Amino acid sequence: ACQASQLAVCASAILSGAKPSGECCGNLRAQQPCFCQYAKDPTYGQYIRSPHARDTLQSCGLAVPHC
Repeated sequence: ACQASQLAVCASAILSGAKPSGECCGNLRAQQPCFCQYAKDPTYGQYIRSPHARDTLQSCGLAVPHC
């Protein structure tokens, strides 16, 4: 199930470009199928589409989704 709250551990990485934690990467991996849904969400979309979010995904070894 898609739970955007799972991404809270990634807040510092997504908002400030900090290095993501292992827990953040694990949660991103689990939530990967939900990224496009989040990107379209009025609340979370601006964060998911940000350059820092892209950097965070790449730091975790995850592909940036093309929605």
